[in-house]
Amino acid sequence: MIKTLRPKLKLLSKEFIKKIIDEALCILEEHGVFIENQEALKLLKEAGAKVDVSAQRVKFASRLVEDSLSSAPSTIKLYDRKGEKEYIVGEDHVHFDPGSAAIFILDHKTSEQRKAASEDLVKFCQLTECLENIHFQSTGIVSSDVPDLIADSYRLFLGLQFSTKPVVTGTFRVQGFQPMHEMLVAIRGSEKNLVEKPLAIFDACPSPPLKWSNLTAQSLIDCAMAGIPSEIISMGLTGATSPVTIAGTLVQHVAENLSGLVICQSAKKGASVIFGGSPSSFDMRKGTTPMGAVETMMIDSAYAQIGKHLNLPTHAYMGLSDSKINDSQAGFETGIGAVLAALSGVNVVSGPGMMNFESCQSLEKLVIDNEICGMAYRLIEGISQRDEPIAKNLFEAFATAGQFLSLPHTRKWYRAEHTFPRIIDRDTYDAWASLGKKSVADRAAGEVERILKEKPPVPPDKGVLDELRKIMLLDAKNYGIYSLPEIRA
Repeated sequence: MIKTLRPKLKLLSKEFIKKIIDEALCILEEHGVFIENQEALKLLKEAGAKVDVSAQRVKFASRLVEDSLSSAPSTIKLYDRKGEKEYIVGEDHVHFDPGSAAIFILDHKTSEQRKAASEDLVKFCQLTECLENIHFQSTGIVSSDVPDLIADSYRLFLGLQFSTKPVVTGTFRVQGFQPMHEMLVAIRGSEKNLVEKPLAIFDACPSPPLKWSNLTAQSLIDCAMAGIPSEIISMGLTGATSPVTIAGTLVQHVAENLSGLVICQSAKKGASVIFGGSPSSFDMRKGTTPMGAVETMMIDSAYAQIGKHLNLPTHAYMGLSDSKINDSQAGFETGIGAVLAALSGVNVVSGPGMMNFESCQSLEKLVIDNEICGMAYRLIEGISQRDEPIAKNLFEAFATAGQFLSLPHTRKWYRAEHTFPRIIDRDTYDAWASLGKKSVADRAAGEVERILKEKPPVPPDKGVLDELRKIMLLDAKNYGIYSLPEIRA
């Protein structure tokens, strides 16, 4: 049998990658990075970095960066809520999740976006749980019916109740890590179990260019010490907060990721770090950050290639759209991004369901995107030789039968070779018309209703659920908040 070739996309030569990395290392050594966090400054000084405490600027010798790279794991394992299903983050494994921190949700009935509430978060988590091609959940919507002071812990509180999948999350405040960590420990039963079987990834976003805020640097330190993987989200905007050229933005992107990596390794050797980001090709005509621009996707695919060269797990915001409704733009931007991400072997792909420059989530789009992700997965499976010989023997039967429909070979391989989406239209025109001439968005809305009705959530055990509520209520009370929206798992 001939080995199946996995299709891959590469945008950079080895020489180009090396030059980008070399320039990033020069920037770190000669220019340095601004870091507001005092603990990070102390750890970096102890690690051998050149630290100007008064200016809060740190310069990294190349040997320190290389030492940090050598201690960072090349793969990470995540586990579901029960600790049974394992997901490998690294190599060419691809996992889609819905992205993070949208503040609006698209109302399908009105085609208007509105602020999201707890009920929307619950539906979002429950839906994500049931979509087979979305491997991870995310704290992807910020609820407007709880105070901002506890918005980070509250969305994790709901996610852990209404989905069993590993979760991509992050903090909005330095104090937010403790209750969120406690919730994850409550699920696992102990800190030791959580370290052995991580349930979450925490995003940390440097401020471009070349700055780590007190909050984001603290997140890197806290996660490293707790054994939780950090996902670095560099966000350069070409010509605005990073160089206007794609290659120039890549240099800055690498420098920011490597500086975050060193912070993590300075906090704890062997800490898990994901080389990621959410950069954009800045549109100077509109003052917007188009995630669906082909140049944005090129930056993403290229830095993923660099991350793999550095032997690190990778992440990107792809498979999303800047459209405001579920229209053709939403479909083609999402489809192109999902396919390019899969071909690039990006390990964690955040974006399905997202629209309007990452600010809005759509339950209907999430259902549509689940099928797009399924197509991307099928593509990277490649074309396999199923039999020996491939097909020439089948034509002996064909000579008498005149077709292949009834052959045992067809029945054997049909489902293995082909995908069967639920809402993508493959009907004849007459059949489509007889079903009401529904658009893909309308069909997706029907699927959302079906899933939410037929597949109720499976909450954690009562003892765990009570512990989650206790942690959440204590966090709220610390900020003078004595009631939360009524939610039942």
